[in-house]
Amino acid sequence: ILLSVACLSPWVVIESRHITISGIDATGTNYGKPGYLHLVLVVFFLLFHFIPRVWAKRANLLVVGINTAWAIRNFFIIAVCRGGECPERKMGMYMLLLASLLMLLAALFPDVELDEKKKA
Repeated sequence: ILLSVACLSPWVVIESRHITISGIDATGTNYGKPGYLHLVLVVFFLLFHFIPRVWAKRANLLVVGINTAWAIRNFFIIAVCRGGECPERKMGMYMLLLASLLMLLAALFPDVELDEKKKA
């Protein structure tokens, strides 16, 4: 939920151009809509998180790894200073990083019961 809210919240504000960039709306820039990939990855995260199989937990590690890398990329690329002007980072950008790291922790420590086959 936190990641979805972060994608809809403002990420940065560029004062000189009067632009507010969020994950869904980056009008006036060449960033596209980086929040949509986060939303797709959240769907896969939830799907794999609730499947009680080892392969799903391993696939979930890949999903959250991609999500975390994309969040770090967005943090540095979108909020970088260009031409002597530094955009002001908003709370949505920090919520994005926090939610991605929480997803990574949830995938690193899954609650899976493994069946041990006893040799007779």
